[in-house]
Amino acid sequence: MKQHDIPKCLVDIRTSIDAIEEFLSEYMGERRDFNVYMQNSMLRSAVERKLEIIGEATKRILQTDPEFKLTNARKIVDLRNRVIHGYDSISHDAIWAIVVKHLSPLKAEVEKLLG
Repeated sequence: MKQHDIPKCLVDIRTSIDAIEEFLSEYMGERRDFNVYMQNSMLRSAVERKLEIIGEATKRILQTDPEFKLTNARKIVDLRNRVIHGYDSISHDAIWAIVVKHLSPLKAEVEKLLG
């Protein structure tokens, strides 16, 4: 991957976060409720797929520029690996915590990097 592909990966991360926010709003409105999330396997699958994309895009960025500054980049890639390879042992509590606590700051950071 070439250095100029990093902005594309950042856009993919932002687009995936936007999609997760849209999924949650569609099924929950403004109220984020873990029980609603747990009762909807399609919603969980959609969120997990977008987290995979975020992780893959981050992995590609780091392969292109190992010194690229993105908060928790290694953890993001590790999450992708866990969702893909450890699909049968995913902690829905952990996924929910990531969605609720970490996606907004990541989106803000990506938007800042995109300028």
